[in-house]
Amino acid sequence: MSNQRREFLKTTAAASTVSFMPKAFSVAEQTSKDLAAKLDKVWASPVLRAELLKEPVKIEKIELLKNGGEFLVIVRATGGATGIAAAHSSVMATTYPIFVKRIAPFFVGKDARQLESLIQGVYLKDSNYKWQGLPFWVCVASLEFAVLDLLGKIAGKPLGELFGPVLKRDVPVYRASGVRGNKAEEELVYLQKLVAETGAKAIKFRLGARMSYDDASTKRDLTLIPLTRKTFGEGMTLHADANGSYDVPMAIKIGRLMEEQRFAFMEEPVPFDYYDETKRIADTLKIPIALGEQESSLRSFRRIIETGTAQVIQPDLFYFGGFSRSVKVARMAAAAGLDCTPHMSGGGLGFLYVAHFAACVPNAGPFQEYKGEDEEFPVTSDSSSLKCEKGLLKVPIGPGLGVTIDPAFIRKSTVVTG
Repeated sequence: MSNQRREFLKTTAAASTVSFMPKAFSVAEQTSKDLAAKLDKVWASPVLRAELLKEPVKIEKIELLKNGGEFLVIVRATGGATGIAAAHSSVMATTYPIFVKRIAPFFVGKDARQLESLIQGVYLKDSNYKWQGLPFWVCVASLEFAVLDLLGKIAGKPLGELFGPVLKRDVPVYRASGVRGNKAEEELVYLQKLVAETGAKAIKFRLGARMSYDDASTKRDLTLIPLTRKTFGEGMTLHADANGSYDVPMAIKIGRLMEEQRFAFMEEPVPFDYYDETKRIADTLKIPIALGEQESSLRSFRRIIETGTAQVIQPDLFYFGGFSRSVKVARMAAAAGLDCTPHMSGGGLGFLYVAHFAACVPNAGPFQEYKGEDEEFPVTSDSSSLKCEKGLLKVPIGPGLGVTIDPAFIRKSTVVTG
């Protein structure tokens, strides 16, 4: 929601408190009804372009492989076509029994072109909905990326074209720091190092003490915010993530300072499920509020969008259950005029999946998150270095994911049986 629209809604809401015309809709109410209708339409519309595949793609076999600390998913179709993707290994190390026992068996024998309905089907199968949350949806997402690689290879299309035209190949990134608790001056040196390595034109750092704050973290925050702007100048786009550290008064205090320093967004100012408090902060501040990393419910995302709780929508492509569910959220956000800039969790070639998302989603936002944690994964591409260079990540254009995972690495992997 734009600042102008927020102020407009405040004005119309205030006006409605002194209006006594029960049969008339206020402008705000009418706008809300229009948005609800748009969201209903998006909700009911498929996102995967299954028509690109004329013949059924029957899934014959699914394997979860492990090599050291890394997990891979291989999906084989009858006829020999294969899709392969990196899973979110740090999560899968704990949750692999859910993948092996509750998710993979459901997809075997099914037509992969029906991916969207299959994801809903596995959610309902054997009361899996009671398991929903990060452990369940990361397993689904890990499988979905392999299925999409399979479908893209059969269709001869890059992953993005399975959801719409590929709009760009060069994706600007914001380099994200995962450090918290160091001194402001130390974090600044680290941020300079990250920018020097990648040429990024945008950065993100962490605030608070993660789901809490104290005198030391507040002193760091109040020092780091203006110091970062002073050091990097007006040419750098700045973001900060509080990871739910604040209460409402402190979030507003920190948010005001971020506004003064012209930050692009403030992420998770209060705990992620404090929706009412987040909206109060969003309605008070001018800086956009980003939210969504922890969400696993499509309905919750709709609520966030429909109520104006946040202005930058952030599904995590793994935590939320994959690409197609996240594209659905992006289209709901677009209906409300909002950016959908995904959160990138570490591991599992997350940067690659985010790049494909940004390539085909028009409202993905100006910069995408890049942590640089997967640069040593044994994967190559004929059309991309898979590195952030001069602040840009080039999206592979080959079929499916457009990459090749080292065959020797695959051969040395063992099958995980649960």
